[in-house]
Amino acid sequence: MVRLSVNVNKIATLRNARGGHLPRVLDAVDVCIAAGAPGITVHPRADRRHITPQDVRDVARALAQRQPRVELNIEGDPRPELLALVHEVRPDQCTLVPVVPGEVTSQAGWNPGPATEPLPRIVESLRAAGIRVSLFVEPRPEPITWAASIGADRIELYTEPYARAHEAGDREAHRSFDQYAAAAGLASSLGLGVNAGHDLDLENLVLFRTLPHLDEVSIGHAIIARAVFTGLSTVVREYLNLLSGGT
Repeated sequence: MVRLSVNVNKIATLRNARGGHLPRVLDAVDVCIAAGAPGITVHPRADRRHITPQDVRDVARALAQRQPRVELNIEGDPRPELLALVHEVRPDQCTLVPVVPGEVTSQAGWNPGPATEPLPRIVESLRAAGIRVSLFVEPRPEPITWAASIGADRIELYTEPYARAHEAGDREAHRSFDQYAAAAGLASSLGLGVNAGHDLDLENLVLFRTLPHLDEVSIGHAIIARAVFTGLSTVVREYLNLLSGGT
């Protein structure tokens, strides 16, 4: 079964819109876990517009007490503040994502070049601390081969292009899916695990859940948007059922 890691950023976005403590991120984490989610994702950005460093510490502390274990995945760009926080709380996984100043959400995966020169050292440091490292990449051979060459454990495939293709119709969806399947096959042959995320939802996951070698999907916006109307626990269960092969 493909694992689900629920991104709770949007809970913090709602809290920060008003100030104060409501809704509580930890309450959302508790609901997701009670519904069966095996993982939680947070993406603390430098501008603190949603998840804050203290949120990360609180979530990490809460998950450390859970049995059976619930994995924590911290996403973010490899800025010193973020890396220090990751080393402090020791999540199960750190997903390194390139960030464009002013972006609303992630726009692209890593492309090997000057901006990625520090990453081999960073990957080595995180892995030495016992943290699984995933690199956010597009479904192309070059970044996948590069991710393997610098010692990453996994890649996370950037799936917005697939989501847009799915909206355009069945033929386009399958054409895009084939590209992702080839990328996942390459990653697996290089010893990389395969995660995926960005704009995945209950509709486009019906096809994408069949991706060869897929270990985990990270989903936030679609889950929280639907939860506004149907409840967070219900939506998490819907996704878990879908990922286990249900309809």
